[in-house]
Amino acid sequence: MTTLDSYDDRDRARGRPSHDRRQKPVLRARKPRVAVLVYNDCHADTRVLKTAATLVEAGADVRIFAIARPGAGYPVGVWRLASGVVLERLPTFHLGTHLEPLARVYRRLAGAPAPVVPRATEDVGRGRGASGGGTPARTGAAVLTVAAVPSVPKRSLPDRVLRSRAGRLALRPLSAVVLWSYWRSAADAVTQWRPDVVHANDANTLQPAMVAASRVQVPFVYDSHELWTQRNVAGRRLVATQVERWIERQGVRRAAAVITVSPSIATYLQSTYGLEQAPVLVRNVPPAAQRTTDRTEGRLRRLAGLADEARVIAYGGRITMNRGLEETIDALGELPADVHLVVLGYGVAGYVDGLRTRAREAGVAERVHFVGKVPSNEVSLALADADASIVFVRPTCLSYRWSLPNKLFESIHGGLPIVAADLPDTRQIVEEHGVGEVFESSHPLVMAQTILRVIDDPERYRAASRHAATQLTWEGESVHLLEVYRRALGDPWNDALADLEPVDEPQATRHADKIAS
Repeated sequence: MTTLDSYDDRDRARGRPSHDRRQKPVLRARKPRVAVLVYNDCHADTRVLKTAATLVEAGADVRIFAIARPGAGYPVGVWRLASGVVLERLPTFHLGTHLEPLARVYRRLAGAPAPVVPRATEDVGRGRGASGGGTPARTGAAVLTVAAVPSVPKRSLPDRVLRSRAGRLALRPLSAVVLWSYWRSAADAVTQWRPDVVHANDANTLQPAMVAASRVQVPFVYDSHELWTQRNVAGRRLVATQVERWIERQGVRRAAAVITVSPSIATYLQSTYGLEQAPVLVRNVPPAAQRTTDRTEGRLRRLAGLADEARVIAYGGRITMNRGLEETIDALGELPADVHLVVLGYGVAGYVDGLRTRAREAGVAERVHFVGKVPSNEVSLALADADASIVFVRPTCLSYRWSLPNKLFESIHGGLPIVAADLPDTRQIVEEHGVGEVFESSHPLVMAQTILRVIDDPERYRAASRHAATQLTWEGESVHLLEVYRRALGDPWNDALADLEPVDEPQATRHADKIAS
């Protein structure tokens, strides 16, 4: 484990100030404060929400600093989640706010109306909407109270313009400006809150985390959700890639601890950045309360309008490129006519239309069903009545090759047999727990043969998944997370974080209920 002490020794050798808070006066009259940075609106980021809720239950005061997306219904404001976590969404650069003349031209080209400014949101201190009233809105992990937000029609420039090379190049500078504006807002907001530790989720939050931690002289933790410098990004990004590598190198070496999601990514980070010990592995596994042993609780057949005798292979997750949906549709043509593919998730309409066209061309349009999405804490339950789950990520980059997809663990918690692409970390889980089969080629016939082996004898794999779901839980992963924080926060705070130890099943269920309520 990468510890605070090992980084202090290295910093002293390089003439840098120590990050050891045990040498500084500590205010013991309050809970330890943890600032969590994430570059999204955090309405359904299950890993961030679970991490924050776990730290709250362990005795910390946690505030998430996310970004606002007013047009999508997530405005600037502060909320207290049911888990006790405080979520603050920060303003970022927005064309309509900062460059109104140019924005008017953009709206004329796009045919979009003028932006609508949302009303004020909840005041955490008063626990109610600052505007005098709020409406409950359920996210994938917690219930918020938010003020009413006028809807904004989703209008944009034609897809052919935005997806063109010129369109992508034109958007890059704007994306960089938006990211920089978050860095500035987050660094200032975190500094003002004065936390005892900062938690950076992914490398795009490392810069403000380092700045804020340096200002208030506290340690920071780096949580790498994917292999950031080797992720899937369209087009050539020579300058941006070098900047990202430099930032991650500085962050990894100065962090009090590094956390990541798969063994292969941990090994890469240790080797690339010369870490004395591997980053701590905290996999993104659902809480125990989200698993089911009852197939009848599943919803896929009802959502797709299928009879009980139909055999269902399920895909759960974002509907986008490099998720193997094209290959799965092609493989469906090699399978018996009673086998259907049910896709649970969301995606860009144009991409979904392309998949429908592919299904028609393959002669399987009547056997491919897009049924929409469900809240993230209900995915495992919704999948439960399928006969198998497809877990397919194309290894188009190292981050994908070494990924442990959420859908793998969600499917196991749904008690499903797994049919998975041959990725090293995914294969390890499938074979170690005996929950399914791995196909070694994406050729339609090879995939179809693997699927057929699983759905012709599903019960042994189903039993293995149900057993694996008792071992693969967020409660088990959170033990490693809390150990990181006990070391990073130092002795004065250990009493506050000492209560949550490895838990038995009833305690695990109650803990998960608190996260997902």
